[in-house]
Amino acid sequence: MKKAKKVINNPKHVVPELLEGLVEAYHGKIKKLEGVNALVKTSLPKGKVGLLIGGGSGHEPLFHGFIGENLGDGAACGNIFASPTPDIVLALTKALDQGKGVLYLYGNYAGDILNFDMAAEMAADEGIRVETVRIWDDVASAPLERIDQRRGIAGDVFVIKAAGGVAAVSSDLDEVVRVTTKARDNTRSMGVALAAGSLPETGEPTFELPDDELEIGMGVHGEPGVSREKMLPADVLVEKMMEKILADLPFVAGDEVCLLINDLGATTMMELLIVNRKVRQILRAKGIEVYDSLLGSYCTTQEMAGFSITLIRLDDELKRYYDMPADSFGLKKV
Repeated sequence: MKKAKKVINNPKHVVPELLEGLVEAYHGKIKKLEGVNALVKTSLPKGKVGLLIGGGSGHEPLFHGFIGENLGDGAACGNIFASPTPDIVLALTKALDQGKGVLYLYGNYAGDILNFDMAAEMAADEGIRVETVRIWDDVASAPLERIDQRRGIAGDVFVIKAAGGVAAVSSDLDEVVRVTTKARDNTRSMGVALAAGSLPETGEPTFELPDDELEIGMGVHGEPGVSREKMLPADVLVEKMMEKILADLPFVAGDEVCLLINDLGATTMMELLIVNRKVRQILRAKGIEVYDSLLGSYCTTQEMAGFSITLIRLDDELKRYYDMPADSFGLKKV
């Protein structure tokens, strides 16, 4: 298989250089912490609960593109598709602590759990209270009775939005955890892959998939999905995905949702809009109202071809936090 071409310098310097570029794109609103791959707001209100998001780089704009107004306060950034190390997370925790504690919010992956938990223990030793909410929205990655083993994928966006909203108005860490957990528990996603992304250091693809096949439910790093099939028409594919998403919560008539149709890296807006057309037809037929929708690149895997569908079921409280304005590189809302 041909190696991917990428506009980079030294492959070993990809992460620090992309973070330098991201800092420039924020025009003074964030800075990089000295000596570690972590980004933080340049101004933090006293007495604020810190919202620390993070994970592997390579999924831009997730996570480090979601620092901003009513969003994350800082992001711990791992190498490409790798968890940030405990020292990175701890350094950022100390930078974010304003005396009210810090919430760790990240995708449910073994490496992240290990490293963030280690950082939380070290923070506790230094007198900083840390609580954790892990995101597990991917319905394809484990059955409902083992929901805490599911992966976090593009549903991270909606959970970060809710968490950022409540952390901006409440100085009670327990309240921030409660709302964030509610958002997580009402979010469901599923993805499909058509072609692999690649690792910048090698140019090698992260998995192999024949040209005439797709994989429904594949994870953002190439983790196995629920089925590998010959290419399908968009409407048939969306029906298969929506059947699993809707049944899982379940979503029912009368529900109000936000919808995210996420490009995994190399899917055109034309394709996303065709997907959106069918998703909306299905939701309308089920009596489920779409309060708002996002289409575009929010959680990517380099140049992976494919997309994911995410729904979050809203109530008045979650709607309030979703409606709060947001200003970040990856998400803006007025």
